[in-house]
Amino acid sequence: MARRSAIHKVELMERSEYVRRVLEAYRTTAGTSGAVRRADRLLAAQLHERGVPAEAVENALTVAAARRLLRPAGAPPLATVRSLAYFLPVIEEVLHLQAGPDYFRYLRSKLQRLTAK
Repeated sequence: MARRSAIHKVELMERSEYVRRVLEAYRTTAGTSGAVRRADRLLAAQLHERGVPAEAVENALTVAAARRLLRPAGAPPLATVRSLAYFLPVIEEVLHLQAGPDYFRYLRSKLQRLTAK
């Protein structure tokens, strides 16, 4: 019985670390409000339960932020993103995307240059 509890604790730690990592990535993504709500925590936990890699969520946040920032000059400004759920379609897209890590590194460096201005 003690062994089972120890295994369950490890799973909880893994889940809590996953949720923390996903929410921190969301909170710091350009174009978001920077606030984390209860619904965001629940969604992060659901993504963990589905087995969605945290890296895929981070990559999706990067893709979506790049798309939002790299818009035509003169395009009307977009509203601030206030929910992790906004990114669900892009998370699904990234799960099926055939792009390597270099693509996401490139996007991250591009975002850093854009947001540093």
